[in-house]
Amino acid sequence: MSYRSLFPLAAAGLLACAQGPLPAPVDAHSLSRPDQVLVQHVSLDLNLDFEGQRVHGRATLELERIDTGAPLILDTHGLVIEAVRGADGGERQWTLGKEQGRLGRALSIQLIGDDAAVSVLYSSGEGAEALQFLVPSQTDGGQQPFLFTQGQAILTRSWIPLQDSPAVRITYDATIRAPRDLTVLMSAGSRNGPTPVLEGSKDVAPTDLWRFRMENAIPSYLIALACGELASHDVSERCAIWAEPGVLASAAAEFADVERMVQCAEGLFGAYQWGRYDLLVLPPAFPYGGMENPTLTFLTPTTIAGDQSLVSIIAHELAHSWSGNLVTNATWEDFWLNEGFTVYCEGRIMEELYGQERANMEGLLAWQNLEQELKALEPWQTVLNIDLAGHHPDDGFSGVPYNKGALFLKRVEECVGREALDPVLEEWFSAGSFQSRSTQEWRTYLLEAFPDLSAQMDVGEWLDAPGLPSDAPRPESDALTRVDGELQRLAEGSPCSELNSDGWVTGQWLRFLNGLPVGIGAKAMAELDLNFGFGVNGNSEILFAWLRLAIREGYSKADERLEEFLTTVGRRKFLMPLYEELCATPEGRARAEIIYRKARPGYHAVSAISLDSLFD
Repeated sequence: MSYRSLFPLAAAGLLACAQGPLPAPVDAHSLSRPDQVLVQHVSLDLNLDFEGQRVHGRATLELERIDTGAPLILDTHGLVIEAVRGADGGERQWTLGKEQGRLGRALSIQLIGDDAAVSVLYSSGEGAEALQFLVPSQTDGGQQPFLFTQGQAILTRSWIPLQDSPAVRITYDATIRAPRDLTVLMSAGSRNGPTPVLEGSKDVAPTDLWRFRMENAIPSYLIALACGELASHDVSERCAIWAEPGVLASAAAEFADVERMVQCAEGLFGAYQWGRYDLLVLPPAFPYGGMENPTLTFLTPTTIAGDQSLVSIIAHELAHSWSGNLVTNATWEDFWLNEGFTVYCEGRIMEELYGQERANMEGLLAWQNLEQELKALEPWQTVLNIDLAGHHPDDGFSGVPYNKGALFLKRVEECVGREALDPVLEEWFSAGSFQSRSTQEWRTYLLEAFPDLSAQMDVGEWLDAPGLPSDAPRPESDALTRVDGELQRLAEGSPCSELNSDGWVTGQWLRFLNGLPVGIGAKAMAELDLNFGFGVNGNSEILFAWLRLAIREGYSKADERLEEFLTTVGRRKFLMPLYEELCATPEGRARAEIIYRKARPGYHAVSAISLDSLFD
């Protein structure tokens, strides 16, 4: 699909009409107007200022002028605009529109003549949401600062002026100036080392130049940067693990299967089209489990369990190389096209590499989490083809686009068979490479591929109705059934020490902890802790489930471990439920407020903004 097909009025030339108001932007979460003037390439020339906690420099934008009389309109949020210049070096008139909450302000640039490029000189503002500056004490090494960016969903506009919509795909290159002795990585091709910058005076700290180029068109939220004291370990010719030096050995051991995963995914979904596939383990402040930045997946250190039990996160982020990065949701209302497809593909990779039972166990746990989540969400939030009018994209962030979306594809697989579905998915990725697609396009494509599908399942109910359809496929897991048997024995009075838990893996322990009845009390919690050592478990998923249970049951011996966890881990998936559990009682809320005041400066904006709503 060409970009112009998203904007039929522009394609028809109707925007040149001087009478009447211009049509509203297609993407409600962008103030830009790519239907008038489209950004095609961004060249960044930026300085990383750790002392001032900002980036500053220049973004040069190459343009396609669909309406030659229209201004260039970009998204910004908190940016300080210093000047705008044309390719001839001359100044261009510009204005910043009214602040519109977290959507930011539209930057309108008056183009003249045959302008095909403009340069914006700017700096990021105080507290830019996409930028997380860490002081040395927040890193593993404790000697150097660290910076990472997080652009999804609409945060890239807080460090780059551009058209911040997933419908706009751009190529980019970057020249980054960073303090010497730090390594810069980006979601773009570069295996070259830094180039030293000649110091102008003794008062200027020495810096290095780092250069990058992304030749495949990507949406703006996938532009990513990290800078810190980093080292790497090569797994294969195209895969490497990056981390702080003190974390690298454990990370390399944990993710040693990454090349095997890439090969498996290629066998399922077609050729990997991004060149390299590297992993970067960030400091704990990173707000997600992982982020699928092309060529360089960002990961939280909470995925390092010591036994490869949480490597499904790698399968998930790798699968995004096809679903999300190769074929992207056209708007954030189509987010399930990224995540639902990715969870389905993740399951296929896990099944291929680690067996049907592990895939079934993880699928059933996801089903159960979705069931619980559906009870807490408003009906409109449980629709795949969600209506986000008047809402921030994060308001649609839940397990629904992920797990309900994956179940939709599992149901299609049940109806048509895997052998028939696989080539249809591969063609979806191949034909749509480096394009943005909508839910309606998928609906049309699917029903054209399988004309009889509507006789077997109600596609409209799956996509447009709230809740989970009655024909949703439910995975079965013998491993979890065995856990249920031990939970029943515990309920009938068997002591913890007699439970048959030998050889249990992470998924089974999670089923056990989440299956314990409400009101078991602090005494039973102490017995469980004594026998199974939950409070000192190094697996973050198990520890999180235990701490949540400890809050619920008033197990005060876990208080110190809980506070340590909340003040050192920034992953939103863990933080929100733990703070919510604390806030369920007046005493817990008072404690939560004290911990949050201490911890909030170390959280990324993605986590902090979500958590702020609990304490308003």
